[in-house]
Amino acid sequence: MNAMKKEQVRQVRRAALAAGVGAALVGGVLLFVPDRGEGSRPATPVERALAAVSAGAPASLPDLDALILDREKWLRTHPEDSTAWAVLGAAYVERGEQRGDSTYFSKADQALQRSLKGQPVGAAGPEDHGARAAEEGDGDGTDDGDGDGDGADDNKQGGIGAPARTRALAGLGSLANARHDFTTAKKWGETLRARKPGAWTAYPVLIDAYTGLGDYAAAGKALDKLKELRPGTPAVLARSVSVYRDRGWREDAEAKAAEASARADSPTQKAEALYTLGELAWERGEPTEAMGLYDAALAAARDHPAALAGRARVLAALSRTDEAYRAYQAALAKLPRPEYALELGELYDANGLDGDARTQYATLRARAARAQGHGVNEELVLARFEADHGDPAAAVARLRSEWARHHRSMEVADALGWALYRAGRGEEALKYAKKATEQGRRSALFSYHRGEIERSLEMDGPARRHLDEALRINPYFSPLLAPRALDALESLGEPVEGGPQDIEGAGSTPQPPEVVRPKSPAPQPTATPTATPPMTRPVTPPVTPSPS
Repeated sequence: MNAMKKEQVRQVRRAALAAGVGAALVGGVLLFVPDRGEGSRPATPVERALAAVSAGAPASLPDLDALILDREKWLRTHPEDSTAWAVLGAAYVERGEQRGDSTYFSKADQALQRSLKGQPVGAAGPEDHGARAAEEGDGDGTDDGDGDGDGADDNKQGGIGAPARTRALAGLGSLANARHDFTTAKKWGETLRARKPGAWTAYPVLIDAYTGLGDYAAAGKALDKLKELRPGTPAVLARSVSVYRDRGWREDAEAKAAEASARADSPTQKAEALYTLGELAWERGEPTEAMGLYDAALAAARDHPAALAGRARVLAALSRTDEAYRAYQAALAKLPRPEYALELGELYDANGLDGDARTQYATLRARAARAQGHGVNEELVLARFEADHGDPAAAVARLRSEWARHHRSMEVADALGWALYRAGRGEEALKYAKKATEQGRRSALFSYHRGEIERSLEMDGPARRHLDEALRINPYFSPLLAPRALDALESLGEPVEGGPQDIEGAGSTPQPPEVVRPKSPAPQPTATPTATPPMTRPVTPPVTPSPS
């Protein structure tokens, strides 16, 4: 990472952790709002939301609601406007994601399909408000979102620039990703790319789809194309963070998130960037810094429930348990994701509140079932729940089905490996644990799962290494599992005196640092194996050098 990137990261860290962070950061947000010119009127909520949605950036919920009401009203008298249907569908997808309300996904599907059916290939409807100009290149010269310089009029009723079919295809791809249907998202993204290779909106869809399918090389290539078409934009920066994180380029991911914060032109965009920085800090085991960044995100945009959930994790790590309960409950009230219910249930479980934990697990099932009724694939979170708190065999069945659908991300590989281990199939489990841990991303949970699987197979050396690695990455990664990781590491004891000999007959394996905690019997989720000489670690493929 070059000096400029490092300085961006340091500046955001200092700003977020400084005294009076809220006022400073909120004031900073205002400085990044583009100047509309002296004497020009402020943008309306509808215009702000339309600009954000068209740029692939998050819009504030009030602005998004204003856009939805505006498009719904327009379409009651202009039902033939294909572009307006596409804009409405994209807004429904965004609102459904922001509030975890899957009913909006069904509405989005209807609106986007209506747009697609009303816009034949190569044609623009008579009331398409800017689509015909976009296709013919006779607009006002502004960017239409296609990346091909055809320049449609950006101020039409149907929406900013891009023709209806382009918008509808991109919207259907985003909808499929929001529903975790990555195969379908890939289909829509590749259809759009084949129809119009210069349409930049195809590439965020493809990056998310390829990532969900575990095709990280294809995701990287799609990011390269997106950077070529839309350098420095919110869509590029957000996807860069995701791709770099998956490759294990943590400093580069942090630098891109810092750049997104610096370039944000609305409080909502600022909050999203600061939240992302908080997530990166949490993943590397820095709860105090993560707390400052989550608080900064909430100061920029009070209505940011994901930052509330992040804050809850940190509060639990800092043993401020009652505050953590309240923060989780506040997050769930605003964004009822099943994942948050699982996290809160495990926090209750870790503190011996079995009844409260069961309530949250029931909430998880109910919310997942409701989402599934609107086409959302919740198999991953349900399988994670079943593996640790229900029926591991059922978890294996769910995840094998996902794998057969080519949903082969690191998350699915890790969850399938863990479910197989919990079902007593350690040797098969290890194959998937390796797939999860050897692709670049540094995850405490992945390393813990692999370490426990190796311990069950009497692979004490690798088990010791991966359990220690989990606690080095983030010693607070789970209120339920982090203590078990420490117990498991203690149960393995120190390596054999002198360590294993290498093939030359000399050298030893470095010993992990002494675990600073009194010895105590370790709980055994599976039978504890007897110790055998440690195995050598599999060689991890080298990571491609980070881009400058």
